[in-house]
Amino acid sequence: MSEAKKNIYPGALDESEGLILESIDRFLERDVKPHVHALEKDDIYPIEMVEKMKELGLFGAIIAPEYGGLGLSARTYSRIVERISRVWMSLTGIFNSHLIMCAAVQRFGTEQQKSKFLPKFAAGEVRGGLALTEPDCGTDLQAIRTVAKKDGDSYVINGTKTWISNGIHGSCFALLVKTDPNAQPRHRGISLFLAEKHDGFKVSRKLEKLGYKGIDSAELIFEDYRVPADRLISGTEGSGLKHALAGLELGRINVAARGVGLARAALDESIAYSQVRKTFGKPICEHQAIQIHLANMATRVEAARLLTESAAAAYDRGERCDMEAGMAKLYATEAAVSNTMDAMRVHGGYGYSKEFNLERYYRDAPLLTIGEGTNEIQRLIIARQLIERNPV
Repeated sequence: MSEAKKNIYPGALDESEGLILESIDRFLERDVKPHVHALEKDDIYPIEMVEKMKELGLFGAIIAPEYGGLGLSARTYSRIVERISRVWMSLTGIFNSHLIMCAAVQRFGTEQQKSKFLPKFAAGEVRGGLALTEPDCGTDLQAIRTVAKKDGDSYVINGTKTWISNGIHGSCFALLVKTDPNAQPRHRGISLFLAEKHDGFKVSRKLEKLGYKGIDSAELIFEDYRVPADRLISGTEGSGLKHALAGLELGRINVAARGVGLARAALDESIAYSQVRKTFGKPICEHQAIQIHLANMATRVEAARLLTESAAAAYDRGERCDMEAGMAKLYATEAAVSNTMDAMRVHGGYGYSKEFNLERYYRDAPLLTIGEGTNEIQRLIIARQLIERNPV
């Protein structure tokens, strides 16, 4: 089937991007679709799919080729995420959090850190993610309580992190800590470390979730955990918050792309279902009430996709794009929530059945409005950037 046939809104594809997306499509059709329901039902980590993702190079998607990565643009990366999210959104979380950690090392790490870790990250030999959130601290990262104290040529870390993606199956995390709890302003006392699992690093429990099954979300405990000083990203204390927030630009583009994929999946299934389901002697797609839902859903998908591509393009140009990424994340995730709800209405009782994919989309969508910064925070970021960029 041609690209134009498969996509209502295909956009322009260059040859290399087209080949990558074709390989993703084959992977999804052969290795993912037949197994999603079973893995989702029992919340099973998809080990075999992870091995296939290693082969596809997804764990090094945005890592430079000199370190063994694919060196993909954010634009191509976002299209991959959208593609996968149409089939099983959980898979994107396995490499998204990992790639935010990779981006932090690639953009801010020392040469030693880059040469040591990036090739292993790219191969999927060492996988992990971002350890920011704490039990009493989500959005306000400056309120973290995990502390790292310098002790000779290492740091000793104590604290707890929660809702950490890949926490169980990952082996290395970009860990946000306070190296100076008394610093003012607070961000000057925050640092980011590469923390590998060993003595003092404990996974306390797996966190059960409404949706987003398959990927492990865990609570991590650090008790007198010792990390070498050369694992301090950039080698300088006090820059950790900046490094983490810069990584979240890519994370928000990822989450926006997930929203596009989920909104699109809900639309596609509604278009198909509305043509085979009949009421009052005709397919329900001929009823105006259903047509209004389909029109709204399609418009949301197109608007969300364009916002996401705009944010990815700004990221690729090396521009500050917290406003663009925030807009894309805000709109695309709300589009996913709205489209899954409208799709429920189109499907009627069948939308509530576990025999259909729609109930999974409906459970997955709300997470997107929370993860990588709540949508309430995105609105504040957008407003502040509007004022800063348009002084009177």
